[in-house]
Amino acid sequence: MDTRTDILIVGGGTGGCAAALAALRNGLRVIVTEECDWIGGQFTSQGVPPDEHGWIEEFGCTRSYREFRNAIRRHYLENAPLTTAARAMRHLNPGNGWVSPLCHEPFVSHSVIRRMLAQYEVSGHLEIRTNARAVSADVEQDRIASVVVEREGRTGLVEARFFLDATELGDLLPLAGAEFETGSPGRPANAQAFSWCFAMEHFPGEDHRISRPARYEYWRDYTPRLTPPWPGRLLDWTTPHPRTMEPNHYRFSPGNESPKAFSGLWSYRRLIDASLFSPGTYASDVCLVNWPLIDYLEGDLLTASPAERARYLAEAREMSLAVFCWLQNDAPRADGGCGWPGLRLAGGALGTSDGFAKQPYIRESRRMAARKTITEEDVSAEHRPGARLGEEYRDSVGIGYYRIDLHPSTGGDNYVDVPALPFRIPLGALIPVRLGNLLPAAKNLGVTHVTNGCYRLHPVEWNIGEASALAAVWCLRGGIELHHLPDRSDEFQQFLMAEGIELAWPANLDLENGDAHRHAR
Repeated sequence: MDTRTDILIVGGGTGGCAAALAALRNGLRVIVTEECDWIGGQFTSQGVPPDEHGWIEEFGCTRSYREFRNAIRRHYLENAPLTTAARAMRHLNPGNGWVSPLCHEPFVSHSVIRRMLAQYEVSGHLEIRTNARAVSADVEQDRIASVVVEREGRTGLVEARFFLDATELGDLLPLAGAEFETGSPGRPANAQAFSWCFAMEHFPGEDHRISRPARYEYWRDYTPRLTPPWPGRLLDWTTPHPRTMEPNHYRFSPGNESPKAFSGLWSYRRLIDASLFSPGTYASDVCLVNWPLIDYLEGDLLTASPAERARYLAEAREMSLAVFCWLQNDAPRADGGCGWPGLRLAGGALGTSDGFAKQPYIRESRRMAARKTITEEDVSAEHRPGARLGEEYRDSVGIGYYRIDLHPSTGGDNYVDVPALPFRIPLGALIPVRLGNLLPAAKNLGVTHVTNGCYRLHPVEWNIGEASALAAVWCLRGGIELHHLPDRSDEFQQFLMAEGIELAWPANLDLENGDAHRHAR
């Protein structure tokens, strides 16, 4: 069925949901398409608890992002039998994980996002098409006129005034003929590893061991070919420390780790700490596995053919299953034994029956060629000695903070993990060099392979999506062409601030506190 709307958001990821909320609360009509049956991206279908900076409870995110976080905590406070001590916590962390102050079950994120959008679906201003993907685009005089969407074997044309790309890989960019880059300079297939996350529980004394995957021995013995070298097999508790490249020894002790103990993998991205709930509510903690051991390095999704992409995805899933099998059988224990047979895959938190996330966790996308490309010199602490803030773009449309954090790459690079400074998001990085009604709403803004490493996480992606949608709102209300928006950036910024967007960091930040939750991957 052919339809017409104000904004078509291709991809229902984290930034796509933020974009939809921003456009809808300003009265526009929106269609969201999403290949999965869940919207929410990193938070939901990919299963990744939010990676955030140390000031997140006080400042450093958009108003709608804070409302989203508050709604997650409210869900547990209103619906879960928490202990008295848990209810008294100033900032409830349901998983009590040490990577994030808000580790929680992805199905809760999905439920919260759907509730935030529900009123607009009821009013008819929003249509969400899940299990749908864009397959082609019609471009006329440097403007996208329409996109063809395929859903359940049928196609339909969607006309819109603005198009936002919120896909995980920047899939709308090539369909629309937009200029973009992938990989690192001179190596377009050199992208960060992606990972297929899974969740598990532990029942001591029980045996839940699975059949060994067909290529279990291959993955068990797999040694990454990286520079600088990986210290041995990927399936091992010793990995390079991302910041120093010295050997780092992880610990794994299901149910017996301090919640804030660095290098303890059970509590690292734990989704549920059963001790925070009334006895019997959860039979076990729920541990989310997004560890270095499941980084897939054998192929790049961005430059792959459809057949190659399908193979890489299947292999990444098999690799993660092999890691789980290794944990059950062969992983060394501190007592000298091997394996934890009581580990069991747990899909309830992820909305699946097999314990795996619905989609792989994607760290790197196609990157739009934008009016402004954010470079390492703009945000790196090493390139700005003595500075406490990154480049203070006058056309800021938001802020973020995260280390320049690149996982090992498909081109053979080991970790790149160096300090960044609290940064701004420049409007110029959202405006394509040519197309007049296309905006990025995910990790696909004007960044480099390196600066993607600090612009790719949850609150920043949310801010990118929200700012892009508000740029579309501003242009449509004022009859302004997108490429002329920078000429009105002062007025636009007033609108952004009224919408709850923070544009600048305080000048007296304690950078050590900001990095408090950034000890791991």
